[in-house]
Amino acid sequence: MATRTCGLDRARPLGQQKVPRPACSLLRAPPRPGRFGWPGGARCRRGHRKTDQKPPSTVALVTRRQLLTTAIAAVVLAAVVIGSAISTSTSAAHPEVSESIVLIGTGGLSWSDVSPATTPTLWSLLRDGATASLAVRSVHDNTCPVDGWLTLSAGDQAADTLGRGRGGGPDGVKPLCRALPATMAPGKVPHWTEYRAAAGSDGSGAALSLLGDQVAEHGGCIQAVGPGAALGAARASGMVLRYQPYDESTLPAALAACPVTLIDVGPVRDPTDVNPQDELRPTTTRAQQVAIVEARVSAVLKVTPAGTDVGLVSLADAGVTPRLRMIAITGPHFGAGTLESSSTRQPGLVQLTDLASSILQHLGIPRPASLAGTPLEFVSAGESSDQSASKRLQSLLDDDQSSHEVGGLVQPLLYGWVLLQLVLFLGSALLWRRSWGSTGRRHQLLVHTRRLATVAATVPVSTFLANLLPWWRFSMPMVSVIASVALFAAAISALALMTPWQRRTFGPLVVITVTTMAVLALDVMTGSRLQLSSLMGLQPVSGGRFYGMGTVTFAVFATATLMFCIAVGNHLLTRGRRRDAAAAVAAIGLGAVIVDASPSWGSDSTGLTALLPAVIFLVAAILSTKVTWRALLAIGGGSSALVILLSLLDWLRPAQSRSYLGTFV
Repeated sequence: MATRTCGLDRARPLGQQKVPRPACSLLRAPPRPGRFGWPGGARCRRGHRKTDQKPPSTVALVTRRQLLTTAIAAVVLAAVVIGSAISTSTSAAHPEVSESIVLIGTGGLSWSDVSPATTPTLWSLLRDGATASLAVRSVHDNTCPVDGWLTLSAGDQAADTLGRGRGGGPDGVKPLCRALPATMAPGKVPHWTEYRAAAGSDGSGAALSLLGDQVAEHGGCIQAVGPGAALGAARASGMVLRYQPYDESTLPAALAACPVTLIDVGPVRDPTDVNPQDELRPTTTRAQQVAIVEARVSAVLKVTPAGTDVGLVSLADAGVTPRLRMIAITGPHFGAGTLESSSTRQPGLVQLTDLASSILQHLGIPRPASLAGTPLEFVSAGESSDQSASKRLQSLLDDDQSSHEVGGLVQPLLYGWVLLQLVLFLGSALLWRRSWGSTGRRHQLLVHTRRLATVAATVPVSTFLANLLPWWRFSMPMVSVIASVALFAAAISALALMTPWQRRTFGPLVVITVTTMAVLALDVMTGSRLQLSSLMGLQPVSGGRFYGMGTVTFAVFATATLMFCIAVGNHLLTRGRRRDAAAAVAAIGLGAVIVDASPSWGSDSTGLTALLPAVIFLVAAILSTKVTWRALLAIGGGSSALVILLSLLDWLRPAQSRSYLGTFV
């Protein structure tokens, strides 16, 4: 039995105590939780409440006004830091303006079709030209030849929507891909009215004929060779003034007619991947179709005038399976090397929507604001040799193979990981509630559950680290990717469970959260290469996002940040250092916000509106400050204002230097 006096302040000497009521003898009771779950006051046995409204003098609470001022200062600091990063970033230099350019268009052609033995012309483009993988994703999952040529015309994602899955055929269903117009002549493109209606109904907002109109308005012209080229060169009315079918005998005259020449050499359609109802069903093998494309490209290159840049673009898929395709450009302004684009910020990876911007810049025509893509940039490889070409080819094949294989692995592996955790935790909870086993066995149950939970927590960051290993090159990608993830998960788990940190309550948690934050932060700061084609990262085939913090990546990063903040705050708070705990949490959270929201790194506007308020609420909880509805409005308004400010600052930069933030303005 212990006694104390109700209402005494234990932080003061007895001689300085003010006793508001007579003493009462009490059993010492456990402390009662205060606001937000932090330690609060105790209750006397007879119902009197201990009057500890004022904390010890060494730990003074912060008022709501002080907290609001601090939060505003943190938002302003984040804006200044991120704004500085925006203003100091440099834009890419414009390449030299060329007098003419030839674009050879095909479809379904991949870098896996290229070899020095079977396709010597395509190999020469790889060896002597600038190359990249091309994301051809348009409005739909798979891109048909019509979709690819319409996207070139609009400079934005466009598709022949009216030819997709609608009634009207003999069996009530139209084919997935409509064939290009079989007969063409100078004049209006067949089905042009339907193409424009499709572009207006799919919600993409694509403006067909933007390329043709811009070239014509600046005194130029586009020579179209082949039916697909007519779609790319058409004006707003659907008119194509300069057109001729593909004929090797008339190619020299066609190539000398206009500054821009678009040539359709025919698509490659994979017989094993084409939809049975497709109008473009092939009658020959894939290898035979590639040989035809090879011969036609060779014929074009032989008669191309000197001083002309020539590009080969595979702007459609080979069937129903979406994949990365190929692009290669050679000429006086492009040597052996790699193509890049600020729309992807990835070396050797560009988008189909970048082509229209590149053609206009090549001719010195100002870039309209409605264009979705950005001009291509050339990065020299330093040498033109078969050995250098082989290395670049392997990198291009890796990009294609990893992006293709990961698509079918995401759902089964992530669903399996979640279900295993549910079984683990529900089974442990069930055994615990049923008082299974002795006290010692129940304690071991908790120990093993904690260890398994720690291992499970290492899986998210391990899915990104797995891309350090070429798991996609193995014959069984699912087995190899699981092994790669397990390898890194085992290493991180060993660091968390087999070191002195395991003896602390939050020790393993700190190891995992710090590792997760460090890996993801360094990745977005160095180009997001680990996220690309990873199980929880960015999927280039889908064409949504190529750099910065993706949705799932942000969820992992933000969760790790908040859990680390909780561990740090708890450590300092239990030692009576409330202000230090709040300052540490604010610093960690603000750093994470800057990494996530900076256009040069995370480029994530939606994540900022979630993470910044969460950090502010956590700081308020540590300081035991009541958050009123006015404070809620201030926090929400401040976060939204910061997003708007950053988006405007990013929008003020040159169009080719903007990130996802600026494109939303």
